[in-house]
Amino acid sequence: MAELAVRDGETFLFVGDSITDCGRRDAAAPFGDGYVSQVIDLVTARWPERDITWINQGIGGNRVTDLQARWVGDVMAHRPDWLSIKIGINDLHSFLGGAPGGVDVVTFRETYEAILRDAVEGFAPKLLLIDPFYVARTSAPDAFQQQVLKLIPQYIGVVHDMADRYGARLVQTNEAFRRQLEYRDPDHFCPEPVHPYRNGHMLIANAVLEALMDG
Repeated sequence: MAELAVRDGETFLFVGDSITDCGRRDAAAPFGDGYVSQVIDLVTARWPERDITWINQGIGGNRVTDLQARWVGDVMAHRPDWLSIKIGINDLHSFLGGAPGGVDVVTFRETYEAILRDAVEGFAPKLLLIDPFYVARTSAPDAFQQQVLKLIPQYIGVVHDMADRYGARLVQTNEAFRRQLEYRDPDHFCPEPVHPYRNGHMLIANAVLEALMDG
């Protein structure tokens, strides 16, 4: 029988951008009202006996370079048993849009590996890496969306490479949304391709829970 890999007494920390944040620093403190709180509720419902400490350190708008800038205080200081990272779409957008500090794929890879290496060498957490997603069909008429769809596989590939390199559990959210788009329109899950409604967050939460199961 499948069993939750997160054990009694462990600490689980989520870090990422707005999809992880989801109001956790405001009205929906401390966990937000997105996939993080849904994962916590699902785990609590199924394993009420587990005493797990949950921490959400998502901040809207973050890129991997922002994570690196706050890594010591927001991640390393907690020394969690489990570390989940969800980052990438703001990096891609900043690069395509020519924003100051835009994060190209090479920088994304180098910085992502640097923060993972710091964590592994510092306190050796069990890792859960969540790839970036973009909820749009390849037939979308929007020119910018087409650019994103062409480039996002490179950012996703970095996350998959890091999961292989560091033995992390991998959550393939982009593929999960791609499967759904065979049956439903993108606006069923998102008002635009990046920020999901609650049902989109549930899809992410379900994928996270599946990745955390053993057996």
